[in-house]
Amino acid sequence: MTSGSTTPALGPRERAQRWASGFRKRETWAAYAFIAPWIFGFLVFTSGPMVASFILSLTDYSIIEQTSYVGRDNYSELIHDPKVRKALANTLIFTVMLVPATMIVALGLAMILLRVGRAGGFFRTVFYLPQMTPPVAVAILFLLFFNGSFGVINRGLELLGLPGPFWTTDPSWVKPGLVIMSVWSVGGTMVIYLAALKSVPQQLYEAAAMDGASSWRRFRDVTLPMISSALFFTFIILTISGLQAFTEAYTAFFGLGSESYSSEAALFYVIYLFRQAFEFFRMGYASALAWLLFVVIMVVTLIQTKLSKRFVFYYGDKK
Repeated sequence: MTSGSTTPALGPRERAQRWASGFRKRETWAAYAFIAPWIFGFLVFTSGPMVASFILSLTDYSIIEQTSYVGRDNYSELIHDPKVRKALANTLIFTVMLVPATMIVALGLAMILLRVGRAGGFFRTVFYLPQMTPPVAVAILFLLFFNGSFGVINRGLELLGLPGPFWTTDPSWVKPGLVIMSVWSVGGTMVIYLAALKSVPQQLYEAAAMDGASSWRRFRDVTLPMISSALFFTFIILTISGLQAFTEAYTAFFGLGSESYSSEAALFYVIYLFRQAFEFFRMGYASALAWLLFVVIMVVTLIQTKLSKRFVFYYGDKK
């Protein structure tokens, strides 16, 4: 018999607990290893530039001249800058028109695809192809299709006996024309709605039909609530996209040497930000503009999220 202390043998339960604890630790380290590239990318390519842009927003950094600290001067200037108010107004009007138009067209196409049977794959590809078109090409098509004198759109309206407006030169029609061109590439939203429609339980439609509900009542009381989470998701994404609208409008009205008096109607917020930064080299002021846009998007998204609790249904929700 030895005189030293001995470690008592572990029972089956203790061994199982120790093995489970070690397994959880290994899983935790494995999880950290998998998300490490994302964390690195977020710190280096997202949060890092955000911090740098905030620091720049407190300076008069212009690349070519000596930089000095100006404090809140850039923010004071953007509050009193009439171009900022004009660009914000244009962007908000464009977004208000774009979001419902895109959602309605995408939902209509998705419901059509749900009923075409075997040809659904072909038409789904056809409807999605415009999503793959480069935005610069879309802007050039906009100038060709919506030309007030010889554009395809106005020629079609003439065949119907309707006068076509000057989409690219009349300030009142610039934003509606851009909305129509943006709705053309609605394929991504359509695919989301199609997946949501396919997940709606068919027995709900059967029960509603047995109760004598019309097609409209089934759509309103069954389809819309059951796909409300997808509608809410695209509502937020489309709103953010609309507030960041840039490429098509810039290419059509500023990037091809076509700037005119009608370009004022297409002066979206990100376009004004871009021009301040890369045309006038006012990087500090552009950084302040970027932070204002960040705050606007954050506030709008928070309001949308708050309102969603009234209208969005989630599976498993006990309310």
